[in-house]
Amino acid sequence: MSATPLRVGLVGYGLAGSVFHAPLIATTEGLALDTVVTSNPERQKQARTEHPDVRAAATPDELLARADDLDLVVIASPNKTHVPLATAALKAGLPVVVDKPIAGTAAEARELAALAEERGLLLSVFQNRRWDNDFLTLRRLLAEGELGDVWRFESRFERWRPQPKGGWRESGDPAEIGGLLYDLGSHVVDQALVLFGPVTQVYAEAVVRRAGAETDDDTFIALTHANGVRSHLYASATTAQLGPRFRVLGSKAGYVKYGLDPQEAALREGQRPDTTAGWGTERESLWGRVGSGESPLTGGGRVEPTLPGDYPAYYAAVAKALLDGGPNPVTALEAASALDVLEAAHRSARDAVVVKL
Repeated sequence: MSATPLRVGLVGYGLAGSVFHAPLIATTEGLALDTVVTSNPERQKQARTEHPDVRAAATPDELLARADDLDLVVIASPNKTHVPLATAALKAGLPVVVDKPIAGTAAEARELAALAEERGLLLSVFQNRRWDNDFLTLRRLLAEGELGDVWRFESRFERWRPQPKGGWRESGDPAEIGGLLYDLGSHVVDQALVLFGPVTQVYAEAVVRRAGAETDDDTFIALTHANGVRSHLYASATTAQLGPRFRVLGSKAGYVKYGLDPQEAALREGQRPDTTAGWGTERESLWGRVGSGESPLTGGGRVEPTLPGDYPAYYAAVAKALLDGGPNPVTALEAASALDVLEAAHRSARDAVVVKL
């Protein structure tokens, strides 16, 4: 890689910007966090404290006015801003990383992809859950044929948050692109497509459970993949007893894994990939099990060591794509395919129908 790191402008310093993007950018070889965009004085102060060399800008326009000083823009602002900000950055001649969901519709995602291709610029989507520890472990099991032919894939991203927290993520305004379907649903759908390919049929339930909640907080999506695999995907803030993160059933064996990847918790606590020993590893008591004929909770099957999670791999791949011509780790067209499914799920839940793709 080049001895001079690429200068990165980060738009947004809320949860996504401060916890996920900034630490990963700052610890990736070949990248340097140059500027953080936030109009909030407290967040500007936080950014300078956490990254002493960073500059602050109050608006995206202020950042893009000096586009020649930058090599990459990362958009970690609220969902409704993703399309206009990505469009502006691409038109300013800058490669772009956008947090998920890249857009509210698949059509918008494909328009952004076409603009990036026309300009010859990288446009990548931050689907960090492709580098979760359990997902990496499951991909290895499938590649090695440990489960045989997969029949059913169950994926749960469940939480117990009985009181709404408010904010744009829980807003009922469709323009905000809030709710769990487009938030956690973006992760579980993306993972299902990566593992098992295109979808032919979608059924979904999106329910508002909590008093005072404005948008879906308990969501279920059933997918039929073209290869016959059935995916059952759950995203919920109202689950009093959490189920397994993965339960994958095949013709030879099944894989069951409880617990979330530890990287988000580590980042929230201020740990960093470059200074934390054993980054992404979890304690053995959380390892999953592979077997058949008996519940893993009663000792069925064998313990399957969980591979370390590796969020740093995403930005390492972005740097390699920009500096050495490596592949885009997550393309906008892949994200558009996931949005096709999410849009179908929205229609299915709204109209109580099965949607064919």
